[in-house]
Amino acid sequence: MVELGIIAAMEKEAIPLIEKMTETVTETVSGIRFTRGILLGHTTVVAVCGIGKVFAALCAESMILRYQPQKIINTGVAGALTEGLPVGGLAIADRVAQHDMDTSALGDPVGFLSGLDTVYLPCDPDLIARLQAAAADMAVPVQVGAIASGDRFVSTAGEKRKLNADFEAIACEMEGAAVGQVCFVNKVPFAVVRAISDSVDGQAEMEYPVFAEMAAKQSVALICRMAESL
Repeated sequence: MVELGIIAAMEKEAIPLIEKMTETVTETVSGIRFTRGILLGHTTVVAVCGIGKVFAALCAESMILRYQPQKIINTGVAGALTEGLPVGGLAIADRVAQHDMDTSALGDPVGFLSGLDTVYLPCDPDLIARLQAAAADMAVPVQVGAIASGDRFVSTAGEKRKLNADFEAIACEMEGAAVGQVCFVNKVPFAVVRAISDSVDGQAEMEYPVFAEMAAKQSVALICRMAESL
């Protein structure tokens, strides 16, 4: 059992954390590389899951079964869905939803998770509070709210504003709600945090390649500050 599991979609979001770890041991489970060690005094396992909800769910389930983390944080970058989150700002989820889950033809609300009978899955209040406190020390814009996930890179201003209206979401990405669903089913406390790589104004295809690495560093910095408070 480890204290903390951290899941990132891309190496740029995980390698800076792994470089801060000591006593590391690496193994591959279900094609995913897991690095276990000590991060700022805490037993931690870090994984790069790959992009998209299926990879994210596969990683989360493998992590839970193999390492039994006491809590899981999904970190990385996201697109803003609100004017209050500029590039480099931080979005902390209080709940997550899958915007591309759609059985509305059967009378369900968009995002409805059959079997769980809900659209939103709640994040852990203690982790939210710790992430908020850590973000307060970073002097960057931060918002707490819903984060919407889907297997689609959302780039236009119209799409972003629709997601904001439909889900009251502050950011969108491609993994968090899948990690959240696996954690929810397994009763593992979880959090999702994202640094903003592209703004709400519909310039994602130009902003993301330029700002993604900078945003990834912001999310790493937040995780490290939060870990110090555990």
